[in-house]
Amino acid sequence: MALVLEVRPNLRPYEAVILVHPDATEDDQKALFKKNKAIIEEQFGGSVKHLDTWGKRNLANPIEKFKKAVYFHTTFAANPQAIAELERTMRINDKVVRFMHTRLDEAIDLATHLENFRKTLAESAAREREREAKFQARKAAQRAGGPRRDDRRDDEGGGEGRGDRGPRGPRGPRGGGFDEGSEDDI
Repeated sequence: MALVLEVRPNLRPYEAVILVHPDATEDDQKALFKKNKAIIEEQFGGSVKHLDTWGKRNLANPIEKFKKAVYFHTTFAANPQAIAELERTMRINDKVVRFMHTRLDEAIDLATHLENFRKTLAESAAREREREAKFQARKAAQRAGGPRRDDRRDDEGGGEGRGDRGPRGPRGPRGGGFDEGSEDDI
């Protein structure tokens, strides 16, 4: 009697953030993600759950003299060997600027993780909008509030644009230097 073992793929949840060259065409982007989907689903028996395009954004630090990149976020379930293959193909592709794969907690469903992620992202965007609104309000108040310290006129700050020091008196003769008229110093 032969013992038949059922081989089940060891699928684990992952998320990835991929930064694509800012000049990459839409066709280049589609080709990249079709290839990634084929690696995950066909070669390693996984499944892609979602793919979000965050659009072209500024980078915190320039990468290869680029100040912007197109951001993508994806979640998927895959075999651990799929990650090595995905990273290998992304290193080869010139259109991929940076990428990061993160293994997620298996106890949390990918749909739940994605929902929490989107909620956190929305909260972060709201905080950023608030911060920008406060900055703009502060900037408008500075413009309406009057001139800055270095823009004062003579009658506002003491004279000659020197802040609160006031005008200095007439200059006296310079001392401590060589006097051409005196032969005693030679």
